[in-house]
Amino acid sequence: MIQETAVLEVIFKALNNLNDELDDCDKFEVNENTCLFGADAELDSLSLVSVIVDVEGDISDLLGHSISLTDDRAMSQEISPFSNVKSLLAYIMVLAAEGA
Repeated sequence: MIQETAVLEVIFKALNNLNDELDDCDKFEVNENTCLFGADAELDSLSLVSVIVDVEGDISDLLGHSISLTDDRAMSQEISPFSNVKSLLAYIMVLAAEGA
């Protein structure tokens, strides 16, 4: 079973990689409350897609099998798994527990 700390490290790594590519004035704080999607999002849509692709790849490597974070199930959630880092972490942990 994958540990929450390992998943959080993967998410933070993807966000920090994105931050490294941004101008100083566009950088954002990376923590569990970082807003990823919605009106207060720190990321634009293209950046969000990039982060999701990076996270999917690294989590798939950790789990030893592919996962998809952007399937119909994710998109139909009442609260988006991409709202913030905490919600993304929780969604990944559910997928990992299910062996998805």
